[in-house]
Amino acid sequence: MQNNKAVAGALAGIRIIDASRVLGGPFCGQILADHGADVIKIEPPMGDETRGWGPPFAGDAASYFIGVNRNKRDISLDMTQPLGQELLLRMLEDTDVFIENFKIGTLEKWGLDAATLREKFPRLIHCRVSGFGADGPYGGQPGYDAAVQAMTGLMSVNGEPDGGPLRMGVPIIDLVTGMNGVIGILLALQERHRSGKGQFVEVTLYDSGVSMLHPQLPNFYLNGKVPGRSGNRHPNICPYDAFETSTVPLFLAVGNNRQFATLCKVLGKPELAADERYATNAHRNEHRDTLRAELETLLAQRDGMQVSKELVAAGVPCGPVRTIDQVVDDPHTHHRGMIVDMGDYRGTGSPVKLERTPATYRHRPPAFAEHTTEILAELGIDPAAYADVLPRKPVV
Repeated sequence: MQNNKAVAGALAGIRIIDASRVLGGPFCGQILADHGADVIKIEPPMGDETRGWGPPFAGDAASYFIGVNRNKRDISLDMTQPLGQELLLRMLEDTDVFIENFKIGTLEKWGLDAATLREKFPRLIHCRVSGFGADGPYGGQPGYDAAVQAMTGLMSVNGEPDGGPLRMGVPIIDLVTGMNGVIGILLALQERHRSGKGQFVEVTLYDSGVSMLHPQLPNFYLNGKVPGRSGNRHPNICPYDAFETSTVPLFLAVGNNRQFATLCKVLGKPELAADERYATNAHRNEHRDTLRAELETLLAQRDGMQVSKELVAAGVPCGPVRTIDQVVDDPHTHHRGMIVDMGDYRGTGSPVKLERTPATYRHRPPAFAEHTTEILAELGIDPAAYADVLPRKPVV
């Protein structure tokens, strides 16, 4: 999909300073940028470290950086110096949202704490992304996705029953924290229409990790049993698991009795649905192992892709277990606009589809400090006055 249409996005007219690095904050900024916000990324003199998180690379930027910095303009600023802090304040004068993930205490050390920013810029929405927040037993500690997956219990419920705790294959806490940042910013923008005031928005990796423990936490609240790893099986629903076929693994996501009866019919054994052991979801959960054996036998000689099509056509949720290249090659992925091509740039599209103001893909991820002159000119700022804190290439 190539989408460079001159459509005013839902956030057109909103200016955002994105001073965050790595993943959660930049992902938040890209979502907002895709929907029309003017997002200015501020990098430290050494650059966002994810520029080096490769291979693979395109030029001097790794895929990791490229994946979450589309549609942004870029400037580098040494904010450790008073002159850099002064320039940041000048840039914030014309800004609606400030996203940052500095180590807790850094802005305070520079005299740019939330209270000071609120006093100087009463309409500013200040979004902080951190590991654990500023206070509490873990307050101020740095947070990294995998470590927080471990600390919040996500790893304890991920993996095979007879295996050890397992990190999820994607940085899910960073990504969800970025999305929570978007939610918080949009809530604050909406409230500003009523009050005329900005506010401090805080999202943390820890809170986001805990919030994802569904249904494990509700189960624990009710029965007091510490949940463990269940592999691909769902702790509450059965059959909800991956099964081998003669070709590819097939994931069955059977959520109710009607779907289960249809599954049995399509697999050629309708009487299985009448078996008292499998009559309800609760009963199926009690007899998981015997039911799994029955289904394994029925699926063993079936082509996974073909039976998947038959089941979906009959109303049974399921899908073949596929690899990344197969997802990219799928015509439906392209039909949904989830592949973005701009020249030699390829990225992942926005999953949020708005009818009148869709996401647009206007700029490929920026080169380091690419837009310094352009941004400062728009703000009426003389670059020469701040030359000492405006590096034009990363400090190695």
